[in-house]
Amino acid sequence: MRIPSKSCTLLLLAVLPALPQTPQQKAAARQAASIARQLRSAQRQVARSLSLPAEPAPPAAGCSSLTAAGLDSTLRKSARDNGLTPDLLRAVIERESDFAPCAVSRAGALGLMQLMPGTAFDLGVDDPFDPEQNIAAGSRFLRTLLDRFGGDLPLALGAYNAGPARVTAAGGILPIRETRDYVDGIMRRLNPSPPGLR
Repeated sequence: MRIPSKSCTLLLLAVLPALPQTPQQKAAARQAASIARQLRSAQRQVARSLSLPAEPAPPAAGCSSLTAAGLDSTLRKSARDNGLTPDLLRAVIERESDFAPCAVSRAGALGLMQLMPGTAFDLGVDDPFDPEQNIAAGSRFLRTLLDRFGGDLPLALGAYNAGPARVTAAGGILPIRETRDYVDGIMRRLNPSPPGLR
């Protein structure tokens, strides 16, 4: 059983580029894009509830990668812009996507820093598979989480993984293995144990 909204999504996406660019029409185009994303999200939710395989978001055509030098430069810039360290961003990217710019998770998270489509849209990302846009937006989101959780890095990382509302509701890092492993793995990478204490 498939949820028939693909044609609606494709129609909305086909019409968007043809729209004139007055402020009202730009707002209407953003709303149409939001509706298309909501339809895809609803499809995935219904598919999960019916135990059907969800359709992952397709990677952008020509999904590009960064060279090692380009990655370092982008990490330094995003870290500087958001008061983070390049090592933190590198650890998050390694854990999220293992440096694969076209990565798509089962839940629909996209790109190097695995941004959910709604988060990417809120952060002004046009192409979540573009490494520079993805890292810049993921860095801004992580900075927002650090500010929200009073600079507590493990809590911010838990929120990056499981969602800030869930961390707030739980009053701490969620007691689920995936989130605890995620936070512990990044913290160990940032602060490795001295020899003999492992």
